[in-house]
Amino acid sequence: MLEGIIVKGIGGFYYVKTKEGIFECRARGVFREENITPLIGDRVLIRVNQEDNTGYIEEIKSRKSQLVRPPVANITQIIIVMSIKKPDLNFWLLDRLLVLAEHEKLDINICLNKIDLANREIVAEICAIYHKYRVIKTSVITGDGIEDLKEILKNNVTVFAGPSGVGKSSLLNRIKPGLKLKTSDVSKKTARGRHTTRHVELIELDSDSFVLDTPGFSSLDLDFIEREAELGEYFREFNTYSDKCKFVGCLHDKEPDCEVKRQVEAGNISPSRYNNYLQFLDEIKNIRRY
Repeated sequence: MLEGIIVKGIGGFYYVKTKEGIFECRARGVFREENITPLIGDRVLIRVNQEDNTGYIEEIKSRKSQLVRPPVANITQIIIVMSIKKPDLNFWLLDRLLVLAEHEKLDINICLNKIDLANREIVAEICAIYHKYRVIKTSVITGDGIEDLKEILKNNVTVFAGPSGVGKSSLLNRIKPGLKLKTSDVSKKTARGRHTTRHVELIELDSDSFVLDTPGFSSLDLDFIEREAELGEYFREFNTYSDKCKFVGCLHDKEPDCEVKRQVEAGNISPSRYNNYLQFLDEIKNIRRY
């Protein structure tokens, strides 16, 4: 049997990358009987039919991690890609993606792309807002940050997340010339990118490095959050101060003697981050209500 990794799944067929090449495989019926669905990113053992070079998945190795949206396994980190301009940086979506990544306990990186379109002061201000995270500043045009990004991608299975038009495919094409991933310009009418990634697929950078370029999206449900107080745990800068709040389980909203609110007023927590937190909190309250 051969060991490999599922890099793509379409219509019940799974494409498994091995040292011998990529094989089109089906999953054994036993997985269906046990209600197990093979996922992209799964490490598997396959048995190959030498006559037609197709195979069957015989074993799925234990998963180190599993995401629901998108449904992938064994992801080691996430890089959230946002552009400074064309389209403008969407702080609301960035904060929402950060909440999801924190919930999944992923190693988180932020990639600020198209820095050639903004002055240094604006870039520095954004980096200050997200000082609790590793921020990579990149430009496909100038080559800034590309080597840093390559180093972070080494020996990892990475989710590339972010809305359409921010340059995810362009970055990957720059990192590995020859990929020839489709790219598209930002629509002048909507100032948003057109979708170029049509399905979820692992892209091989080298034998031990893969990237999952997810289809573009503009919103994510927060229905995975079970407790209202849980949301604040996913804002890293809140955790620095929340133990000084008067009430245990403080929602940092209308409660008196809230240290997080004091730090917002003092300028140590970004007002945009805090305002997005309050929007998310209202949304979660409404979900719980219904």
